[in-house]
Amino acid sequence: MKLKNALIFCMVLTLIFASGLVMFNGLSIGKYEVVPISEAINYGLDLTGGVYVVLEAQDSPDDPVTDEKIDRAIATIRERIDNLGVSEPIIARQGNDRIRVSIPNIQDQSEALQLIGKTAQLEFVDPNGEIVLTGAHVDQSNAVYQTDDFNRQTAVVTLKLNQEGSDAFAEATKEFINQVIEIRLDNEVISAPNVQTEITDGEAVITGMANLEEAGNLAMLIRAGALPVQLEPIEITTVGPSLGQDSLDKSILGGIIGISLVLAFILLYYRVPGLIACLALIIYILLNFLVFTLIGVTITLPGIAGIILSVGMAVDANVIIFERIKEELKLGKSLMASIDAGFKRAITAIIDGNITTIIAGVVLFALGSGTVRGFAVTLMIGVVISMFTSLTITKRLLKLFASTQFIKNNKFYGA
Repeated sequence: MKLKNALIFCMVLTLIFASGLVMFNGLSIGKYEVVPISEAINYGLDLTGGVYVVLEAQDSPDDPVTDEKIDRAIATIRERIDNLGVSEPIIARQGNDRIRVSIPNIQDQSEALQLIGKTAQLEFVDPNGEIVLTGAHVDQSNAVYQTDDFNRQTAVVTLKLNQEGSDAFAEATKEFINQVIEIRLDNEVISAPNVQTEITDGEAVITGMANLEEAGNLAMLIRAGALPVQLEPIEITTVGPSLGQDSLDKSILGGIIGISLVLAFILLYYRVPGLIACLALIIYILLNFLVFTLIGVTITLPGIAGIILSVGMAVDANVIIFERIKEELKLGKSLMASIDAGFKRAITAIIDGNITTIIAGVVLFALGSGTVRGFAVTLMIGVVISMFTSLTITKRLLKLFASTQFIKNNKFYGA
């Protein structure tokens, strides 16, 4: 049993370091390639530059420009560019009728204009050419996988209509049974379903998506809706990084030094539990970067500082746990019993402290915008991953190591 646990621990150790090497150095096997994390992560305007656009609202007697329309246009552009609040664009009003937009990590000016100005005007058109519904009747729009008639998983966009839209859709589907109601986006037919029965639940589905990413982009554009005022670009330039590679290199070096000092302290002070905490901390850092890559977080210089500080927060939970284990060992309990009791006594304090931080993050996300929302998202991600690594991974690794009995003397566990 001891030998088996020792082998499992060595395998876990090998897996941790192999994952770290692949994540930071990349890997290429035949046609499969994993790019290094430094290339996969998006960087902000201060580190990599982007595109700077000034848009001017077009005024007319029939459709005058108002403060309310400019504010709605800013909100719509922000929703399209920064749905989760993690890409950190700069969107601000300039004068009475202009909007200034700076988008990081984009060098193609035409791509930036398309991202900002796409109308996404959704229409349901009956066989007589009459518009039954528009995007204004849509309450919810989501991208999901759905099983088709051939039992294949295909990407679709689901729509949930408001009450007015539900009533109009129910009436149209009742009138045009066995006929086609076209779904058009910007006057282009994207789906032409044949009505089989009256639809009264206010739900519709858009098919024909190539993949979930395309469906997600369409769902986002439908949620954002059309721009409330016509905007014309009067200035567009590609801007360089405001801080540059030197600042990025120094920040990374500072992070490496800071994290190394934290790891050295916890290893020397707590010994075996400190070693396990170091391994859990490495897993925490890897998981953080993995999640940042998957959801497209944009890293800025303040973001790098936040990541470094979050490492200290992750260590804090381990410190609470190890102090509880020391107390149990001093009471004369066995090592395994002390580990179980230490985690059990520490879990309430850790959860309480982290929940208050998550609440603060939720408030920041709900009330903030731009970089504030991005900070809130990364903060909540860090807290959740920290709780997972501290309460699950640290415990499993510590019990696994203790069961191997490589080190039997309790003084190496804090007693």
